[in-house]
Amino acid sequence: MTVTGGALPQLQLRRHEERRIRSGHAWVFSNEIDTQATPLTGLEPGAAARIVDARGAFVGHALVNPHALICARIVSRVEAEPVGPALIRRRLEQALALRGRYVGGEHYRLVYGESDGLPGLVVDRFGDVLVAQSATWGMERLKGAIDAALTALLAPRLIVWKNDGNARELESLPREVTVTGGAAPEHLQVREGALRFEVPLADGQKTGWFYDQTANRARLAAFMSPGARVLDVCSYAGGWAVTALAGGAAEALCLDSSQRALDAAAHNAALNGHALQCRRGDAFEELEALAAEGRRFDVVIVDPPAFIKRRKDQARGEAAYRRLNTLAMRVLADEALLVSCSCSFHLAADTLPVLLQSAAQHAGSRLRILAAGGQSPDHPVHPAMPETRYLKALYCHVSR
Repeated sequence: MTVTGGALPQLQLRRHEERRIRSGHAWVFSNEIDTQATPLTGLEPGAAARIVDARGAFVGHALVNPHALICARIVSRVEAEPVGPALIRRRLEQALALRGRYVGGEHYRLVYGESDGLPGLVVDRFGDVLVAQSATWGMERLKGAIDAALTALLAPRLIVWKNDGNARELESLPREVTVTGGAAPEHLQVREGALRFEVPLADGQKTGWFYDQTANRARLAAFMSPGARVLDVCSYAGGWAVTALAGGAAEALCLDSSQRALDAAAHNAALNGHALQCRRGDAFEELEALAAEGRRFDVVIVDPPAFIKRRKDQARGEAAYRRLNTLAMRVLADEALLVSCSCSFHLAADTLPVLLQSAAQHAGSRLRILAAGGQSPDHPVHPAMPETRYLKALYCHVSR
């Protein structure tokens, strides 16, 4: 395939393969391309290309990686609006306006990939510091344009590109951390309602904070009795536990495998005028030990990392969710609250209640679901892309 006169390279879809993409999905898989008509070879990772259907009709402008299973990601569906600085600026303006309308403040996820029309890009806002991650070659090559647009829109003190996640490997991208505007801070400042948090940047998970749980944490007080004893399992920096203490809990215990996370949790409690206990270790082992010690809690929050990262992990992951929640129920007092979460996309929303019911039977408990939560509004779901909906949170009443 040759390109002349500055024209964009073109990728032609096989017959009927445009249907899913025209319905709004942003991903084009390599086996959907008619490589006889338009070979993928010769395209540079991150290059822009026109996607057309089998008849040559325009489908969208995309950023490509010929070496990846998802070989192209649609960024624009308007033929006169190709990928470039102007489009990047407009997408970021739209993302900022949405957060301003539905979230407010200066602490939230500013860009959520495909849902904001910028596939492969995540940007979290921590006041005057932005932490970004690019998971595709397309966004990697647009970092300069993204930096320029973010600077024009928000004038941040720093833009930290924390590109150290596993997703980079899928596109053969190097892991690295770079900073625009100065040196990377050791800690990030987070505000969640009236609460303040500090989280480590270098050793922090993801971009440093889990903004997707903000709305779910805010609902906790409505289900919690004053004076509750709280256990926060897989606590990270204590977001749930500190929220519980601020909502009237008498005591809170954070359980995590990372001492750095537990130190941050204790610090965050102190920042907000509270104190909490910490326990380091494997969640499964420590829950068994707490049960053996006769410890009981009025509220247990279970918010583990994803147990099902790939479809082949399904059976093992579901067993892990069932076992973890069984152990959690065994340390609950009678007539208590369980908040059970899953961030595994491959765990269907209607499967988690089934696993919890099975866990309740194993624990000899009766379980009733009070409410369900999902991602906070700064993680909007793209209706044509189920991949953008991943978080589940169930508030459950557990009795003997």
